[in-house]
Amino acid sequence: MNLPDHAEQVFATLATVYPHAHCELDFQTPFQLLVATILSAQSTDEQVNKLTQVLFKEYPTVQAMARLTVEELEEYIKGVGLFRNKAKHIAATCQLLLAEHGGEVPRTREELMRLPGVGRKTANVVLANAFGIPAFAVDTHVLRVSRRLGLASGITPDQVEAEVTALLPEEQWLDAHHWLIWHGRRQCYARRPSCSDCPLAAICPSSLAKGAISDA
Repeated sequence: MNLPDHAEQVFATLATVYPHAHCELDFQTPFQLLVATILSAQSTDEQVNKLTQVLFKEYPTVQAMARLTVEELEEYIKGVGLFRNKAKHIAATCQLLLAEHGGEVPRTREELMRLPGVGRKTANVVLANAFGIPAFAVDTHVLRVSRRLGLASGITPDQVEAEVTALLPEEQWLDAHHWLIWHGRRQCYARRPSCSDCPLAAICPSSLAKGAISDA
C-alpha cells in the first residue's frame, strides 16, 4: 500500500462524507473552549454542552469564573467524570490566566500546557479551533480511526499525531481532525464498527481484513 496515495483517498472520502464537520463543543471565546475541552475528557460533548450552557451563561469570562470556589464550581460540572479534579484544575487555571496572562488564553502550546489540567490534546484543540493555529489533536476517536484506516501504526497519541500530520499539509490538520472524530462517532465505533455500510470499507485495511476472515 502506498501510504500517501492511500491517505489522499481516505481524506478525500471523509471530506465528501462530512463536509460540515466541526468542533461539537459549544463556545464563544477561547476561554470557554479551554474550559469545555478540559471538561470533555472522559465525557461526551453533548453532556459537556448541557453543563456549560448554564456555566457560561452565569460565568462567561475568566474574571467571572475565577470568583467561584472549587466547591461552587463542582456543583456546576458534577455531571461529567472526574468533576472534582476538573473543578480544581479549572479554578487554578483561572487564577493563573489572571496572574500571568492578563486574563487571556495563551497562544502557544508550551504556555497552554503549563495550565493545570491541560495536556497536549487540549492545547491542540484550543490552538486550532480558537486561534486557527495549525495543530492536530488526537483523542480516543482520532487514535482509533487513524489506526484502523491504516493512516498510523503508533499506539500513543503523540505517535499518531506525528504520523498523520506527516501525511497532510498544515492547513488540512484541523479538517482532518474533525473528519476522523466524526467518522469515529458516527460509523467507526469503538465496539462493533459499522463496516458493512462504511464509505471507506473498500480501502480500509481493518474492514478488508475482517471481510477476509468472514469469507474464509
